[in-house]
Amino acid sequence: MEIKWQGVMPAVTTKFNEKDQLDLHMFEKNIRAQLSAGVSGIVLGGSLGESSTLCNEEKEILIKKSLEIVNEKVPIIINIAEQSTKEAVKIAQRAEKIGAQGLMLLPPMRYKATDHETIVYFKEIAQNTSLPIMIYNNPVDYKIEVSLDMFEELLKLDNIKAVKESTRDISNVTRIRNRFGERLKILCGVDTLALESLVAGADGWVAGLVAAYPAETVAIYKLVKSNRIEEALQIYRWFMPLLELDISPQLVQNIKLAEVATGLGTENVRAPRLPLQGSERKRVLNIIEHAMKTRPELPDYKNL
Repeated sequence: MEIKWQGVMPAVTTKFNEKDQLDLHMFEKNIRAQLSAGVSGIVLGGSLGESSTLCNEEKEILIKKSLEIVNEKVPIIINIAEQSTKEAVKIAQRAEKIGAQGLMLLPPMRYKATDHETIVYFKEIAQNTSLPIMIYNNPVDYKIEVSLDMFEELLKLDNIKAVKESTRDISNVTRIRNRFGERLKILCGVDTLALESLVAGADGWVAGLVAAYPAETVAIYKLVKSNRIEEALQIYRWFMPLLELDISPQLVQNIKLAEVATGLGTENVRAPRLPLQGSERKRVLNIIEHAMKTRPELPDYKNL
């Protein structure tokens, strides 16, 4: 399946039960809600998916289950976030073998690689798989920025296709487009900059709060791309307090609480993460409760 690298691609949460095992029933319920809303792909095992706590067997189970659920309606993209190049290549090749249709690549984890080391790391993975690749560029959280000059070198490889743009510099969308035209597809990776990025020309949105609010997320994308900016803004303004829950070290706990409110998940997280406590829990719940009480009526966005 060819990936078009556009539209809304949820970075889905990983569902766990009370025994800290994969909750595939709730996982399927969420994925089906994403498909019903009109998403363009599913991203597994990202930061929101608690990637660092998943073993390889669990990742494979999630890939296989996702492929079964989507039934070729949208592509399945698996995140690669490893400490060694060898392990990253191994996981990429295994993901391709069992049917994943794309990869999202973070720079080397737990080591602040040089620009050269980062380029070589990405190239080694790309040269050892035929899967199309989206580079996850998030220097705020992961301390390594993939510069435009680095992309110049990386784009010599045909299967590097897209960037999850998470520098939090909105002007970077324009810089990328000016430098590379349509050669490098741009997907916003920061929920609180999504509408602005789409207006600036981003092709899509790798979203977080979509895990709890798929219809609202896809509606914003569709409305912006149909030049119905004012309608998109009305939804986006309602959404913003929720979207801000994504730019937090506790984004997983925050978004899972939102999933509980919309019936699309549970609060279970995997240690060392723990459910929110005290005043912070109350603050987040207040945001979610207000959003639920004021949830907007959506236009018929699916036919745009």
